Amino acid sequence: MEQSTAVPISQSKPQTQRSGKIKRYMWGYLFLLPAIAIFTLFLWLPIFKGVMSSFYTIDFVKGDSFVGLANYKTVFQDADVLVSVKNTLYYMGLALVIGFWVPILFAVSISEMRRFQGFARVAAYLPYVVPFVVLYGVWRWLYDPVGPINAVLKSLGIGQISFMVDRAWSMISIVIMETWQSFGSAMLIYLAAVLSVPREWYEAAEIDGAGVWQRIRHITLPAIRGQILLMLMLQLIATSQGFQTQYAMLDGGPNNATLTYALLIVRYAFVRQDYGVASALGVLMFFALSILAIIQFRINNRGGVES
Repeated sequence: MEQSTAVPISQSKPQTQRSGKIKRYMWGYLFLLPAIAIFTLFLWLPIFKGVMSSFYTIDFVKGDSFVGLANYKTVFQDADVLVSVKNTLYYMGLALVIGFWVPILFAVSISEMRRFQGFARVAAYLPYVVPFVVLYGVWRWLYDPVGPINAVLKSLGIGQISFMVDRAWSMISIVIMETWQSFGSAMLIYLAAVLSVPREWYEAAEIDGAGVWQRIRHITLPAIRGQILLMLMLQLIATSQGFQTQYAMLDGGPNNATLTYALLIVRYAFVRQDYGVASALGVLMFFALSILAIIQFRINNRGGVES
């Protein structure tokens, strides 16, 4: 007597559905493979290599040697590390106090303009497209002891300010320059958020007799609160990695007044050629930035970035 080999419908149906889903999404997975490969090759592998290098003394001639936590011990014993952390936190604070509100102010002001709004958008964004080489040259000239800024201060009866030499002014000068150069891109994001607010809200407020400041305070700012929180976290992450301007303008001077944490990593790697300690510094920064990224993710999940 022949035995039946038929597969029960209840067992074959889930397998058929599973194979159907795989076939349906196969091309999507194939298109993702190049991006995943590039992401792994240029991001996760360097991160893994950096973590491993932080436990070694890197020597391209004699070969690497395992030193355990010695590189991290060097980091915590180096006085320059504490100086760089303080300078980085100071730089982040200055960027918030001086520069964070500038794009919000411009975005709200431009949205309230009745004429020449397009010209104002272009004019505010233009500094962002200035090449960095030109930018640094122009601002060195502006900050020069006999430059235009000091000439104006002298005409007003104010004493000369040594922007590039005075420790009290060097970091402030950098933040002012970067604010002028980069606020245009953030302004466009805020402006898009402001223009997405329903115009009926403003019309109703005007009918009720609300002035410009009242409309901004009770309608505009609450409506873009999510974008403000998001841009705040992004700026904190960006300024914590401040390096390029400090290096190009003053190379960490005067007397380490603009020595940031990222610049110290570059010094360890390419000046002192101590790649193990540089990797240890980078790993510590990676974990610090990961905490900021987690905070941003939690804010996003709680709906803090919704308009």
